[in-house]
Amino acid sequence: MKNFFELYRYTFKYKLLAILTIVFNLLYVIFNLISFALFIPFLQLIFNPEQDVVIPSKPIYDGGFVDFFSYCTDYYNYFMESMVASDPKKALLFVCISVFVAFFLKNLSRYGAIWHQSQLRMATVRDVRNAMYSKILRLPLSYYTDERKGDLVSRVNNDVGQIEIGVIAILELVFREPIAILLHIALLIYWSPQLTLISFVLLPISALVISRIGKSLKRTAKQEMEEFGAMNSHLDETLGGVRIIKAFNAAKQVRGNFEKTNLRHQQFTTKTFRKRDLSSPLNETLGAAIMLCIAWFGGKMILDSSVGNVLTGEEFIGFIIVFSQLLRPIQGVASSIAYIQKSSISQDRINDILNSDEKIFEAENPQALDEIKTGVSLENVTFKYKDVDVIKDVSFEIPKGKKIALVGESGSGKSTLADLVARFYDIKSGEISYDGIPVDQLKTDDLRKHIGIVSQESILFNDTVANNIAFGMENPKREDVISAAKIANAHEFISQLDNGYDTNIGEQGNKLSGGQKQRVSIARAIFKNPSLLILDEATSALDTESEVLVQEALEHLLDGRTSLVIAHRLSTIRNADNIIVLSKGKIAETGTHDELMQLKGIYYKLSSMQGIND
Repeated sequence: MKNFFELYRYTFKYKLLAILTIVFNLLYVIFNLISFALFIPFLQLIFNPEQDVVIPSKPIYDGGFVDFFSYCTDYYNYFMESMVASDPKKALLFVCISVFVAFFLKNLSRYGAIWHQSQLRMATVRDVRNAMYSKILRLPLSYYTDERKGDLVSRVNNDVGQIEIGVIAILELVFREPIAILLHIALLIYWSPQLTLISFVLLPISALVISRIGKSLKRTAKQEMEEFGAMNSHLDETLGGVRIIKAFNAAKQVRGNFEKTNLRHQQFTTKTFRKRDLSSPLNETLGAAIMLCIAWFGGKMILDSSVGNVLTGEEFIGFIIVFSQLLRPIQGVASSIAYIQKSSISQDRINDILNSDEKIFEAENPQALDEIKTGVSLENVTFKYKDVDVIKDVSFEIPKGKKIALVGESGSGKSTLADLVARFYDIKSGEISYDGIPVDQLKTDDLRKHIGIVSQESILFNDTVANNIAFGMENPKREDVISAAKIANAHEFISQLDNGYDTNIGEQGNKLSGGQKQRVSIARAIFKNPSLLILDEATSALDTESEVLVQEALEHLLDGRTSLVIAHRLSTIRNADNIIVLSKGKIAETGTHDELMQLKGIYYKLSSMQGIND
């Protein structure tokens, strides 16, 4: 029920579109009913061509809604019988034209509903996708560690598509089909209360069947969507690792894994379609059985004069026609319930993202940070990931204008510390402060504005070189972009590209070499001109020639700038103002290069392994 109201809220966010859709749907229902009711005079003309027509007196309207309905019916009968008495062929032509006009208005109303409904459904999809994308950008990095990227893509695309179907089902389930059912029943009761009562006894059988199918469909739809997310994850991993797959001749293995997941998805999807589509033929079969029962009872009533029935043969055929149309909105209710059941599963998966704990929240009255005046301080910082201490009671300073280096074995917590300084995570205990202001009291956008990051993996986007360098900046000047590229030793190779700075570098910058990508990343940091620079093993993945160029660019970048450098190659941080050696999340040693070499501890051993003995 909660998901139903959420779908309802999505639907009526655009009230005008929703109301117009409802109005046109109601007109469709009314004209659909009129188009069949108008067949009664046609049947009377066909079945009783020689009947003596007695023209009734012209009806008089006395006021009131019920009297108005009766007045319209009596006046139409008066008009038709008058026309039949004067010219039956003319009356037949009038009936045919009337039925055609009713059908035309019915379909025109239906298209009017579809016209507004199409904009409503796509506007809803757009809004939900925008909300999910915005939420994804706000979620902490830890969220992406636990979730599969392919499954997130599936939720943004496939599950939101199900919401679109659910929105339409809501409009039809609440505002079209029930009204259609009521109007059909009202006309049936007007013609024959006895036959209508018989139909009421038989129809609940269909409702019971619909309920059982809906519950089963919801379970199967959830399994289908989970497998679709897993299949997307397999595909994403394959596209990202195709080079390794080919190198290790693992195509058969990964293909087998994908085919297994794809087979499970196909099986659950097939079950979903079968269960969803079962309701329509099953209801039609039950409807046919009910209609035959009504035909038997009605025929018996007409043939048995002792019953005292006032239902004519023409009205009885009209009753059968209208009752057959009553089954359509009932089947529509069944289909809408099935769609809403499936949309409900999608809504749950979407809400898993929208309701996820962001973990990093702005203070009620955050303080602005115009510049970093004194530096960054870490005091007794402890951080846990899934109840495991990753950082344990770490304290050190990053004074303004100084170069602080973090070294240690893999898994010692170097990158985690850098992420804490940039507030990608919030600490468990202790305090990180900028100019004495706790980081959780600062406006996050202000904080990030002063931080530049160059990571080991060059993260570039499928855009031009210029837009990658000026990433996140509005209306950048081309001369500033070129200046940043020159400082990063990137201008020369960029100029040799097909379109220079306007060359698209492909997904993840794959049109560039590793060294070129890293220099573009450095140019991006230079262009931002941050107060605090974080380098996360920025040269460890490069060849010697590229490393020389990148290292030269980094020296330009680091000159006189407050920086936190994570180093794998210790030769790159020998001139750091302070080197912090981490081991299992704790500070094991601290000092300059010379001081640490004299200690002959962990740093000395790491340096010796890399051939640094002085």
